[in-house]
Amino acid sequence: MTGNINPAQASGAATSGEQKRSKYARTPTEYAVHILIQGGHREEVRFPTIQDFQKWYSGELMPKATSHDFITVPIKNVQGEYMVLRPSSVLGIRVEPVYSSSVERF
Repeated sequence: MTGNINPAQASGAATSGEQKRSKYARTPTEYAVHILIQGGHREEVRFPTIQDFQKWYSGELMPKATSHDFITVPIKNVQGEYMVLRPSSVLGIRVEPVYSSSVERF
């Protein structure tokens, strides 16, 4: 047999920009956002989609990043409770996808 064989083709992998997705690929049910606040405080809030988080982050937090005025932080599924913080006191944010399954592990 002559000719060059592409290693990706030999292994059965997708080629030319195609991406093979598993039919069992998981999608997050929500996103946990961990906010590190000046003074060592940590808060966790949840967003139903990454787009909801990005909308809040780019529309509410980033434009006022150096401000000492309070902004509201959405708290999912908690009625009558809210959180406010000063954007200038936010030191870091970690966004974590949360996957739920039919069997919850605690």
